[in-house]
Amino acid sequence: MAPSSTHPVNFSNPRSFATKFKSNLKETFFPDDPFRQFRNEPPERRPRKALQYFVPIFEWLPKYSFGKFKYDVLAGITIASLAVPQGISYAKLAEVPPIIGLYSSFVPPLIYALFGSSKNIAVGTVAASSLLVASTIGEVASPVNDPTLFLHLVFTATLISGIFQTVLGVLRLGILVDFLSHSTITGFMGGTATIICLQQLKGFLGLKHFTTKTDVVSVLKAIFSHKDEWRWESAVMGICFLIFLLSTVQLRKKLPRLFWVSAVAPIVTVLVGCIMAYFLRGHDAIQTVGHLKKGLNPLSIKYLNFDSKYLTAVVKAGIITAILALAEGIAIGRSFAIMKNEQTDGNKEMIAFGLMNIVGSLTSCYLTTGPFSKTAVNFNAGCRTAMSNVVMAICMMLTLLFLAPVFSYTPLVALSAIITSAMLGLIKYDEVYHLYKVDKFDFVICMAAFLGVTFISMDIGLMLSVGLSILRALLYVARPATAKLGNIPNSTLFRDIEQYPDATSIPGVLVLQLGSPIHFANSTYIKERILRWINEEEGVSSSKGHNVEHLLLDLGGVTSLDMTGIETLVEIYRNTEARGIKMGLVNPRIEVMEKLIVGKFIDIIGREAVFLSIDDAIRARQFSLSVWTQKDGVDTIHVPIS
Repeated sequence: MAPSSTHPVNFSNPRSFATKFKSNLKETFFPDDPFRQFRNEPPERRPRKALQYFVPIFEWLPKYSFGKFKYDVLAGITIASLAVPQGISYAKLAEVPPIIGLYSSFVPPLIYALFGSSKNIAVGTVAASSLLVASTIGEVASPVNDPTLFLHLVFTATLISGIFQTVLGVLRLGILVDFLSHSTITGFMGGTATIICLQQLKGFLGLKHFTTKTDVVSVLKAIFSHKDEWRWESAVMGICFLIFLLSTVQLRKKLPRLFWVSAVAPIVTVLVGCIMAYFLRGHDAIQTVGHLKKGLNPLSIKYLNFDSKYLTAVVKAGIITAILALAEGIAIGRSFAIMKNEQTDGNKEMIAFGLMNIVGSLTSCYLTTGPFSKTAVNFNAGCRTAMSNVVMAICMMLTLLFLAPVFSYTPLVALSAIITSAMLGLIKYDEVYHLYKVDKFDFVICMAAFLGVTFISMDIGLMLSVGLSILRALLYVARPATAKLGNIPNSTLFRDIEQYPDATSIPGVLVLQLGSPIHFANSTYIKERILRWINEEEGVSSSKGHNVEHLLLDLGGVTSLDMTGIETLVEIYRNTEARGIKMGLVNPRIEVMEKLIVGKFIDIIGREAVFLSIDDAIRARQFSLSVWTQKDGVDTIHVPIS
């Protein structure tokens, strides 16, 4: 009988179903262990802790100081100056009245300040979601022929987005957002920015007729089919505004401390444009946004429309924009939090975004999230807490109450210049080239989103890219990596011989490393790959005068296996046994070991064939090999010779 391993393997009884279910549930839905802060608290303090956890403002507000308030006021005023032109501009993209864009920068930031966990995010509307809402709702209702119905459907889609986001947060299903990979977002945002820039030619050229479609071909066709409407006055004004805005962006890049120049540039553009339009009123070459009435957000709950004729498009718009807004907002929040060595809770953010969109849909707002440009300005302005959103909301309230009519003279060409300057920064050429250099498949995923958005439609482009990302993930699952391991000279380490050419193959012993779960989707491939390794090794070994006598499977990277996986191991064992090859397992994880015990595979292979490490397996007497000598280059200090 073979002696026991140097280090004993744990063959303890499998855990109960309840224990395993609790552990798996925690790792699936609570990987961040959100309730750890309650463990050591006395019962009377737990309700307070729970309130602070679910409503973060109760955690940071009692510690708030005037020193932080000074920074938040400065940041809040700065982002408010950006919120006015962006609100009007993105409302134009969404084909809703400009005042709706201003409403959307008043109520949602207040809700986010209550429930949001990020100190840096500045709430507002975003270009991609605005255009996506317009194109999707525009399939069933025309913003030109029936603007009232269109607006009501936008409110309904915003409500659905909010409910969907809240449910994801409550059920802690943020994993769904992860299907929007970095490559997908890069391509989608680049494609969206491209078509948005092309659409702004309507404003630059002063066109009165345009297409509601978003693909490049339709947009260019609409531009050149209405050449009789082109106005040089509008084009000159737009180019001047665009040059001014882009120059401030370049100034910010060269002198970061002057970030505020680019932050206030849009509002300066709007104010200058208002003055010029006021003195040129009556001149039809310069189109303006039209009347903006004073007053705070009116209730819109009575306008929600769930008519079955429109419900499919509304739900589609709501869910797609909800996922897109979550992916963008959470990623941006985490990016800026990392710069301050802080943490943001993704599930709390989902709930905060969801609640602010639910309340927003009831108060004449459309979809909001954490836009990059406004958040970057908020961060650079030195914000300390979410109070900067409250300050912005107060500034927007004063604007709505007293200053809204002033912006009635805002030229559409000024808004086009603002949108174009913002969109040019979203086309990340360097990042796309980096994807091409690092990972060609990631580049293909990125370009699928870009080309799909620009030449077909936004939702088709997004689905194409996500589909390719899922296909890639399935390929990783169905074709997992395996490696043949060799001994690093003068050590007990065994590493991939392809990565470490100096690693020495052990005569008569084939050591393979499996690096993924073994289940129905990949079990056939794993079995065939292992048998191919054996055949290849036997071909090499026979030429050296010895045969493969032992197969070691390193299961340290196998996190789980199902019944099909167990049957696969049984088939491999029987095949190797028929060839006179002894099979051993190395370092199976607890979940894998439990399955092997319950599935009776340990009884089949024998406990003496399971080892804690490859070195232990080699040391075992059952693996003593007469062909193993020092001249083979094997470390005889750590691996005994028979």
